[in-house]
Amino acid sequence: MKTALVFPGQGSQAVGMGKALAEAFPAAREIFRRVDDALSQNLSALMFEGPEAELTLTANAQPALMATSMAALAALEAETGFSAARDAAFVAGHSLGEYSALCAAGSLTVEDAARLLRLRGDAMQKAVPVGEGAMAALLGLDFGAAVKIATEAASNLYLEGAICQAANDNGGGQVVISGTKAAVERAMELAKLAGAKRALLLPVSAPFHCALMQPAAEAMREALKTATILPPRPPLVANVKAEAVDDPEAIREGLVAQVTGTVRWRESVAWMAGQGVTRFVEIGAGKVLAGLVKRIAEGATAASIGTPADIAAFAAANPAKI
Repeated sequence: MKTALVFPGQGSQAVGMGKALAEAFPAAREIFRRVDDALSQNLSALMFEGPEAELTLTANAQPALMATSMAALAALEAETGFSAARDAAFVAGHSLGEYSALCAAGSLTVEDAARLLRLRGDAMQKAVPVGEGAMAALLGLDFGAAVKIATEAASNLYLEGAICQAANDNGGGQVVISGTKAAVERAMELAKLAGAKRALLLPVSAPFHCALMQPAAEAMREALKTATILPPRPPLVANVKAEAVDDPEAIREGLVAQVTGTVRWRESVAWMAGQGVTRFVEIGAGKVLAGLVKRIAEGATAASIGTPADIAAFAAANPAKI
């Protein structure tokens, strides 16, 4: 059985995430301590107790989600004997989850990932004034149709400077678009005319994964120049390539490109399934990716590991090292 570990992105955060892990497992507590120290902030207290409005800020949510993922993985490895390096064929993460995936594969340290994600969150928030950008989920359209609609919405002459791009190809007929607010709203209208089941504005603070994020991409390019990135073991399935990458320089470039590029999640999962992966294990907060995997990789199993109960269930189902 080939296993892939997948790591969630922004939107999966919730007050209380990771608290039960910290209470139950010393290995998880150590991860939260390391992240707090790296950021000179009691981020774990914000995660465990809120307030929600502060946790949801991009600059906090991004390192917090990584910390939860790495705490869950550390506890899983300590309690069950599972080893990401030995027992997983690939790692992959949705947007910021790519940093978690690189930590899991020994490519980035937890401390470096926390600092990079803090910078990434700040830069993404500052790239576009609040209210000028938007993101929307289009449900019931395939990726090609969504791209065509986004292109048409951005090409309207009356929308000067309009930008609308496919930000996330999540699979299962779910595509997220991103860009200037007027262009995204126009795309939502076009999507409904094209037969979309629903078109929903997302409650996000900035239009991620589109050309408006170019200032953030440049900030990450500078930050990543001096970051130590080791070859990941197992290999990373990168958002922008939807295939395995293990060269540190290619990973560095991919982390810059993903700030403005499409998260090719459907293709990434399909590629892993094509390499023989039959089990996907989501590590961290929420169960979003496990749900998406089931829609993309027919016949594959998907589990989520984010609580002590999840770890106990995994151990019961896998009594021997995999």
